[in-house]
Amino acid sequence: MGFADISHIAFPWDLLHGFKELAQSTNGTFVDVSVGTPVDPTPQVVQEALTAGADAPGYPLTYGTIELRQAVVEWCARRRGATVLESSGVMPTVGSKELVGLLPSLLHLGAGDVVVHPAIAYPTYDVGAKLAGATALPVARVDEWRDNPSVRLVWVNTPANPHGAVMSVAELREVVDAARSIGAIVVSDECYAELPWTPDLQRSGVPSLLDSQVNGGSLAGLLMTYSLSKQSSMAGYRAAFVAGDPNLVRQLVALRKHLGMIVPAPVQQAMQAALRDDEHVAVQRALYGARRTKLVDALLDHGLKITHSQAGLYLWVTSPHELPLSSRAETLREQANIELPGAGWNLVGYLADRGILAAPGAFYGPQGGDCVRVALTASDDAIDAFVTQLC
Repeated sequence: MGFADISHIAFPWDLLHGFKELAQSTNGTFVDVSVGTPVDPTPQVVQEALTAGADAPGYPLTYGTIELRQAVVEWCARRRGATVLESSGVMPTVGSKELVGLLPSLLHLGAGDVVVHPAIAYPTYDVGAKLAGATALPVARVDEWRDNPSVRLVWVNTPANPHGAVMSVAELREVVDAARSIGAIVVSDECYAELPWTPDLQRSGVPSLLDSQVNGGSLAGLLMTYSLSKQSSMAGYRAAFVAGDPNLVRQLVALRKHLGMIVPAPVQQAMQAALRDDEHVAVQRALYGARRTKLVDALLDHGLKITHSQAGLYLWVTSPHELPLSSRAETLREQANIELPGAGWNLVGYLADRGILAAPGAFYGPQGGDCVRVALTASDDAIDAFVTQLC
C-alpha cells in the first residue's frame, strides 16, 4: 500500500482569510458561520464518563472495548434501524475525517480504481481517493457510474454536507443494488442524522444505509461512518465509529493495529455514555433548531433563497439577484473567483461587509459554486447578531 503525493492540493479555506479580516473590521459583532464547529458545552454525562475513565495505564484496543461496540450496536438499532448489525462489525475511529481520508488506501485501492462521491461534497472524499492514487468521480446520479467495473468504492453522504439534502430509502437502495452488481463497497457518511428539520423526517427519521429496508437484511459490502461531534458536542474528543460488514471491519482493524490508530480508552468510555443517553441529544437538537429558525427567517426576510437543508447543521443559501459590495469585498470576490469560480463569492462578500463569515459553495465542487453554506454552530448571542446585522 502506497500513498500518492497530495501536498500540492490547496486547502480551500485559506481563500477565506481576506473575507474574515473584512468581517472582523466592521463595527458590528464578528459572526463566524463558515465552519461546523460545536460551541455548546459537552454534556455532563459525557464529561463524567471521561473523568471516570481517566485511570488508563494500559494500551486501549484498536477494535474498541466490547462494551463500546455493544453500545454502538444498540444505538444503531434504536436510532438508525440497523437491526442486523453485530458487535464484530463495529470499530471506533479517531473522528470520522481520518477514516474518510484514509479508507481508499486502507482498502488497497490505487491506480485504475474509481472512487465515487457526490458532485457537491465535503472535499475529503476527493482527497482520500487521490491519496490512494485512485480516481475520484463526482456524480449526481447513479446512472453516471452504474455498470462501471472500475468503481470500487461509492461514498454517499446523507444528510449531506454542505447542503443538507437527505436520501430516501429508495435512493439508498438503488445505490446498494448498483454497487453490489459490480462488487463495489458502499460507505455512507451519516454524521448529521440526528438533526432532522422537516416534519416528515422528524416523524420517520433519516434513512440509514444499515437499515434492512435499504440493504435487504445483509450488510455485505456496506459501511456507515458516524461521528458524535455534532449530536453530543464532542468534536474535541475525536469520537466516531464505523459500522457494518464485519469482514470489512476486521480488515480495517488488522491494518490499524499496525499503524497504532486507536481511540484513547477514556474517550471510548465517554462514547459509551453518550450513545446510551438520548436525552442530551434531544436538548442539543432543540438548541440547533431554535437557532436555525432565527437564521431561516432572517435570510428569507432579506430576499435570499434556501434550498435543500432538510437536515444537518447547515443552510444552503443563494441570492436571486446581484448584491452590492464594498470596494474591498469586490476585490476579494474577484481574487477568490479566479481560484474557485462561483457566483456564491458575491454573497460571501456581501455577508462579510456585515460582519458575517460564511463558506462559499465553490469549496464543495463546481456545482455548488452559486451557493454559500451557513452553519448553525454559533452561540445564541452570535445568531442574534447575525439577524441584526443582516437585516
